[in-house]
Amino acid sequence: MTPTSGSILSNRVYLHLFLAQVVALLGTGLATVALGLLAFELAGGQAGMVLGTALAIKMVAYVVVAPVAVAFAERLPRRALLVSLDLVRACVVLVLPFVTEIWQVYLVVFFLQAASAAFTPVFQALIPEVLPDEVQYTRALSLSRLAYDLESVASPLAAAALLSMMTFSGLFVGTTVGFLLSAALVLSVHLPRVKSSERRSIYDATTRGIRIYLATPRLRGLLALHLAAAAAGAMVIVNTVVLVQAHMALTQHATAIALAAFGSGSIVAALLLPRLLERMTDRTLMVRGAVLMVLALVAGSAVLRYGYLLAIWFSIGFGYSLVQTPSGRLLRRSSDAEARPALFAAEFALSHACWLVTYPAAGWLGTTMGMPPTFVLLAAIAAAATVAACRFWPRSNPAEVEHEHANLSDDHPHISDAVRVGASFRHRHVYGIDSHHPEWPQPDRAPRKDVDP
Repeated sequence: MTPTSGSILSNRVYLHLFLAQVVALLGTGLATVALGLLAFELAGGQAGMVLGTALAIKMVAYVVVAPVAVAFAERLPRRALLVSLDLVRACVVLVLPFVTEIWQVYLVVFFLQAASAAFTPVFQALIPEVLPDEVQYTRALSLSRLAYDLESVASPLAAAALLSMMTFSGLFVGTTVGFLLSAALVLSVHLPRVKSSERRSIYDATTRGIRIYLATPRLRGLLALHLAAAAAGAMVIVNTVVLVQAHMALTQHATAIALAAFGSGSIVAALLLPRLLERMTDRTLMVRGAVLMVLALVAGSAVLRYGYLLAIWFSIGFGYSLVQTPSGRLLRRSSDAEARPALFAAEFALSHACWLVTYPAAGWLGTTMGMPPTFVLLAAIAAAATVAACRFWPRSNPAEVEHEHANLSDDHPHISDAVRVGASFRHRHVYGIDSHHPEWPQPDRAPRKDVDP
């Protein structure tokens, strides 16, 4: 019987982890609204600059902290680590109502996002171990995408309801409650344990995930697709308010609807994705999503009316979800359980590095060159990234790869099923970068000496 989303939620461990994700996301959404209000209270008309700087600090924390944090996390029990990070986030948020200076906002945001940068990759790497079946895992990825998209809708609504009863400082209490509930849900289940096969230095553990990521063709393609998604997504997130309220002279409500159109496209794609992946490969679906975003950006350069903008934003959201949602399947396919947290941390850092480039590009280009050229230039970035993805990630990229080992002893257990070919041993299995496979096999190329990745 084909697993359904219902059967996924009947898995107690996954259900608790999914609920932990949902309540933490809701809390984070409340903090985002409250942070904007706090910035306005402290900086007035300069609130946009404060929030822009805070967003840049968030991206820097994600890019720098995630690989290092996961390297230390390899030495700690994962459940205790996740609960501790939730408690740290809860305590940091409680400090925000007492902030009186802008520099204090930046400091608190860094510590909050640093804890999230440590929490998220470890949490994400758990899910394929809890749901080892690929069909179930695909449905879990769709649910996770839905949770992210619905958070962007539910959090502002919840914030509006709470603000009718309390000041914006009270929203930080809601955020704290979300993180505490997340910690309680993680604490309520027993998580799979993965014992590291060897002790690694902090430097080696920090860089390991990135080395595996960049040595794997499908993941190099994924990184290029992340850049395409970041180019299109940055146009939406940074410039929607300018397009709607400055260029079209519409209201804040119209801005919210435009952002909701982007989220709606992403939600629809996430709902359709499990069935689409039964009919086509990850590569085909993700590349088509990227092409859709490129075409939508090109169409956006000629947008003059609000209705067209909604359709374009919906299309970008749809393509964005097609690119982003299956990424966990590629990471799962490219690693074993022991290396998976490091690889998820690399994915977290590298994908956010793309946003660190496209966020300021979208804002600077929109301000200095105007919106039509910004649409075209971001479309060009997305198109170049899509072409690069097709080049990095060949159409024929099977999970099992035939390859040779030249430097393993005859009695090494890894080549027990191999056939001797001259001085080497040849066999086929699901291939991933590790100590026995330091690089991806290339045609007509002699195998290299086995080294630690």
